[in-house]
Amino acid sequence: MKSLCVLLALLLLSGSAYGESDIHTEAIQYEHDGKTLEGFLAFDKAMESKRPGVLVIHEWRGLNDYARNRARQLAEMGYVAFALDMYGKGVLAETSEEAAAMAGGFYGDRALMRGRAAAGLEVLSGHEMTDADRLAVIGFCFGGTTALELAMSGADLDGVVAFHAGLSFPDTSGLRDITGSVLILHGGKDPHVPQEDLENLWLAMEAVGVDYQINIYGGAVHSFTNPESGNDPSRGAAYDETAAMRSWAEMQMLFDEIF
Repeated sequence: MKSLCVLLALLLLSGSAYGESDIHTEAIQYEHDGKTLEGFLAFDKAMESKRPGVLVIHEWRGLNDYARNRARQLAEMGYVAFALDMYGKGVLAETSEEAAAMAGGFYGDRALMRGRAAAGLEVLSGHEMTDADRLAVIGFCFGGTTALELAMSGADLDGVVAFHAGLSFPDTSGLRDITGSVLILHGGKDPHVPQEDLENLWLAMEAVGVDYQINIYGGAVHSFTNPESGNDPSRGAAYDETAAMRSWAEMQMLFDEIF
């Protein structure tokens, strides 16, 4: 039964469960700090009016099919979605060691992390089909951390959604500059995120009056939204069907509220 659930989830993410005839997708090349980047744009071309934009920030391996398929899902929901590129055109980590090294460069340079994310947001907000007054960002793992850093930079965002994100921030003073609602979706047994990090962020947001919500999914470990994470929680990263469905539904509820 578990393997069947994973197969169904993969079909869902691939878009085969949707009617995609009206979904327009394209690769968009742009630059930041001398680096050539290539993101992925998706929107429903049957809709004639502008609609809210949602920025998608990928996991630590880079802009892959998982992030692209999330952008397609958001387009099916009626948003303009742009899956940005943090690493460079065509750059994908082949191993966890490579991914750790590439993501580590950004964890060690939060200004670069914010700037690279802001470049993607600029592409999204500047698109002709995007209502630049209604913007949100979502991110997964490394991308969730990046989404929160982008919000702390003062970016004009209505919503921020972090799925199984790293929650350690060397400087939380930017929490005062968050303009929208924050939704943190966290696995209750995530071994990669110390409980102290979660508590510190929670208390810091509470102290400055951030509009936040933290949802903790019992039994879920890291990367619980991605079927490609496998089904062995003992590895510290695994797909959890229930947590994946609930967290995506919570994101949709937030978007219904803010948009």
